[in-house]
Amino acid sequence: MSNTVKIEDVGPCRKKISIDVPADAVNSAMETAFAAVSHEAAIPGFRKGRAPRRLVEKRFGGYVKDETRQRLVASAYQEAVESNELKVLGHPPQEYFEDIEIEADNPVHIEVEVEVMPEFELPELKGIEVLKPEATLPEGLVDDEIKKIAINEGDLDEQEKSAKGNYLTGKAVMVDSEGTEHYNIDGAVIQIPEEGDEGMVLGVIVPDFTKQVKTPKEGDTVTIKVTGPENHEVEALRGKDLTVTFEVSKIYAIVPAPMADIVAKYGFASEDQLKEMITARLDQRAVAQQRGVMRQQIMKYLADKTDFELPAGITAQQAARSLERQRMELMYRGVDPKEIEQNMAQLRSSSAARATAELKQFFIINKAAESLDVQIEEQEINQQIVQMAMQQGKSPEQFRDELIKSGQAQTLVQQVREHKTVDKILEDAKVEEVTADEFNEKMSSADS
Repeated sequence: MSNTVKIEDVGPCRKKISIDVPADAVNSAMETAFAAVSHEAAIPGFRKGRAPRRLVEKRFGGYVKDETRQRLVASAYQEAVESNELKVLGHPPQEYFEDIEIEADNPVHIEVEVEVMPEFELPELKGIEVLKPEATLPEGLVDDEIKKIAINEGDLDEQEKSAKGNYLTGKAVMVDSEGTEHYNIDGAVIQIPEEGDEGMVLGVIVPDFTKQVKTPKEGDTVTIKVTGPENHEVEALRGKDLTVTFEVSKIYAIVPAPMADIVAKYGFASEDQLKEMITARLDQRAVAQQRGVMRQQIMKYLADKTDFELPAGITAQQAARSLERQRMELMYRGVDPKEIEQNMAQLRSSSAARATAELKQFFIINKAAESLDVQIEEQEINQQIVQMAMQQGKSPEQFRDELIKSGQAQTLVQQVREHKTVDKILEDAKVEEVTADEFNEKMSSADS
C-alpha cells in the first residue's frame, strides 16, 4: 500500500503536509533496518551476523526504531513534496520528527508545516524603463578612503578612560525582562560614537547609546537597555525589553597609520601610486553600485506590478534569509566590513513593511529566474568570489574559506542567480543615462 498524503493551506506561503504511512510499510522499513544491524552486530559469544534475533532486538531495538523513523520520514516527506510538486523553501530539521513513535504492525502519521513559494503571475519583463546614473567619483572620496585605510591599519593605544570614537572590549551578557539569557560573549566590542547618540551592541541599534554608556573606565560595568528589533532573525528577541551588561576590560583609541607606512605595506613606491590603486578600486565599486541601483529599479517595478499574499509577520528563517541576502549585496558593492555590520544592525531595526518587501522581492526574482531559465555555472561563482575578495582587500582563497565557514556560500550562489536574472531583464529594458543630480531628482519625484 502507498502512503496517503493530504496538503492543506495554513497561511500565506505555508502548507501543512499530512502523511499516513501504512503498517506494512513500517514493518518493511523495520526489517530493512534490522537486517542491516544483524549483519554487522557484534555480540559476545556469537560470530558477527550470527546472533539470535531476540538478542539483537534487545540490544539494538532503539537504534532500529530510530533508523526506521529517519528512513520513513525522509522518503515519505520527499515523495509527498515531489508528487504534489511543492516548491518548498528549505526542509524541516530532523528534530521536528523526533516525537513520532515507531512500532511494528502500527501505521505512522506524519505532520509538518513548510514554507513554499507563493503562486502568482509575473508582469511583462521586457521594456521596463530604467535610469542609469553616471558612475563618477565624488570630490574628496579618494582622500576619505585613505583616511579609512589609515584607521584600519593604525595601532591600538590603550586608554584608562573612554572618549568619543574609542573601542571598548569586554564581556557582554544579554537577558530579557523574564531573565532569559540570549548572549554571553567574552571579547565583545562596542564603540562610543564619534557623533550623535546612536550606537550598537551585540548587533542591535541603541538610539540613546551615548546617554546610557557615557564614558566608562577600565573595570566599570555598563548597563544598556534596548527593545529587541521587530525583524531580528532570533524571534525570541523581537519586541522584548532587553538588558545588556558590559564589563569593560580594555579601552582603545586608534592611532591612524602614517602615510609612509601605508605606502610601504601595500608595496607601492609612492603616495601617488597608492592613490591610483584606491581610485581604481573605487571606480570598480562605483560601477557595482551603479549596477545595483539599476537592479533595484527592476525589482521595485516587479514588486509594484505583482500582487500576492504574504505572511503577516516574517519568520526567523525568512528574516535570516533576507538579512544574509542583504549582507551579501553590501559585500558585493565593496562596503567596508565595519560599515556592513552597522548596516545589518540598521536592517534588523527596519520596519515590518520593509522586511515584507524584501521577502516579496525574493519570491519574485526566484520565479523570474525559473521563467527565464537562468542557470549558474561554477565559473560565475568563482568570478564573483574574485571580484568581492578584491573589493574586501582579501585573497580569493581567504574570502572563499570565510564564506564556507560562515555558512554564506549558498547565499552567494543565490545572489549570483538573482543578479544574473535581473541583468537578463535589463538587457531588454529601456535604459536612460542621466547625471547623478538628474537621477536623484527623478527618483524623488517618482517617490512623492
